[in-house]
Amino acid sequence: MRNKLFCFTDIFKETLWGGKRILPFKGLAPAEKPVGESWELSGIPGQESRVAGGFYDGLTLTQLAEVGRGALLGEENCRRFGTKFPLLVKFIDAAQPLSVQVHPGDELAQRRHGCPGKSEMWYVVDAAPGAYLLDGFSRQVTPEEYAARVADHTLPEVLRRYEVRPGDVYYLPAGRVHSIGTGCFICEIQQSSDVTYRIYDFGRVDSQGRPRQLHVEEAKEAIDYAVVPPEERREVEENVPEELVRCPYFTTSAYRLTEPMTCDYADLDSFVILVCTEGACRVSCGEEEVRLAAGHTLLVAAEAEGVRLEPEGRATLLESYV
Repeated sequence: MRNKLFCFTDIFKETLWGGKRILPFKGLAPAEKPVGESWELSGIPGQESRVAGGFYDGLTLTQLAEVGRGALLGEENCRRFGTKFPLLVKFIDAAQPLSVQVHPGDELAQRRHGCPGKSEMWYVVDAAPGAYLLDGFSRQVTPEEYAARVADHTLPEVLRRYEVRPGDVYYLPAGRVHSIGTGCFICEIQQSSDVTYRIYDFGRVDSQGRPRQLHVEEAKEAIDYAVVPPEERREVEENVPEELVRCPYFTTSAYRLTEPMTCDYADLDSFVILVCTEGACRVSCGEEEVRLAAGHTLLVAAEAEGVRLEPEGRATLLESYV
């Protein structure tokens, strides 16, 4: 490919629960209306990212994959996914809690919606005082109790609640009931799927004063009712890659850089996504160089070799691949 490093245009989503942090985080002027999400890298039909700059400027992510195929995605990824980009990356700003929801796994999502399931991870970029997340059941719950607690507005009482801080990591496999609480600013890396079953919405109404649609019955088959061990906090050492999540759909690591580092991706046979969550870093490959600042995302082609990261003082990066 003529380029190995790719930037993309942002896709901003106005939401009922969104806040005012995403645009300033990206170095942009704040908007009057709340922005809940910024889709950084998306191959979702009708909501695709477009290349910003370089030889392939203006192409959608799918069009870029059709041009680059194995050179962009990796040969094995091409065999698995064709030219459908398998991951979706977002920033999420929750000024109010998101609905309690669940996502179907691959088999159910394919059967019902003709698309992949949705397993995801959250990396907490920032957290206001009192920020929290709901992640899974705190004790064993039956499908019957689940439905009863939705009806009597007590479902959050049986969900595990976490008080969060920057740098926290949560992995949410498909089937895990969850909610992003007030004050959370996170980076979400997930399978490329937009299927969500909303099961509890705190009595909220939309801009027309109507309750939002719930999917209580649809979610019953999707939910994993098992109790899982609580997440543990971890620290990331400076200048040492720290693997955060390894699952069948992606592997994500964090870098806290204070000095230059060269990454050898030759054996991965996969594209690499770099997301800057703090500071700024110059990313170079051959003659190409991109300044990656906080709030921005870069796609590195699978055929790229010797990718050099040079922080401007201090930078925190997330690195994800399939």
